[in-house]
Amino acid sequence: MKHQQRGMSFIGILFVGGVIGCAGILAAQVLPTLIEFQAITKAASKAREGNTVAEVKSIFDKAAAIDDIKSIAGKDLEITKEGDKTVVAFAYTREIHMAGPAYLLLKYNGRSK
Repeated sequence: MKHQQRGMSFIGILFVGGVIGCAGILAAQVLPTLIEFQAITKAASKAREGNTVAEVKSIFDKAAAIDDIKSIAGKDLEITKEGDKTVVAFAYTREIHMAGPAYLLLKYNGRSK
């Protein structure tokens, strides 16, 4: 009785390795933008403690300098009042070059909590 071999061929292993490698490279480029988004959300939450628009922008810019935020500045914030609470909203995009003319466009938006 013959037993059939099981497993992947060398070409199959190369293909799966290439796909996993490309996914890893993409994840390594996207992860810093997610970390920066979390820092921006934290800075916006801290900035809403200001009483005036100029003070909110100043608090955000100081937090951005500490957390090395480069995608957005205090002048890009949308500051509104909802009842007696100050709400700081933001939106921005990031482009990640993939290959040739291909880019990955990430759109981020959020508000203070």
